[in-house]
Amino acid sequence: MAYVVGTGLIVLVFVGVPLRYAAGHPGLEQVVGLLHGILYIVYLVAGAELVLRARLRPFVVLVVVGAGFVPFLAFVAERWVSRRVAQQLAGGPAAGGGPAAGGGPLVGEASSSR
Repeated sequence: MAYVVGTGLIVLVFVGVPLRYAAGHPGLEQVVGLLHGILYIVYLVAGAELVLRARLRPFVVLVVVGAGFVPFLAFVAERWVSRRVAQQLAGGPAAGGGPAAGGGPLVGEASSSR
């Protein structure tokens, strides 16, 4: 879902808006803007469910929310969050990719480097 919302945002920002203001053709921006807005709401609902089920920290929630309105962040956020949730489902850092792999502490896990 993040990939769809991110792609729509990139088309809107880098194609639709320039076409509207530079060429005077608002059609693409209107269509893609409406689709992006609807899909972003669906994405937020799916993200809220993920946040509640995986008990993600507030910073992760901000990244998930920001992925819908910061160009290219959706691709980074999708990969990062999906890795963290997959690690959590697989049983934590021993599943390959915890703090030793550069992923940082998992959801709800305290950092051991105090």
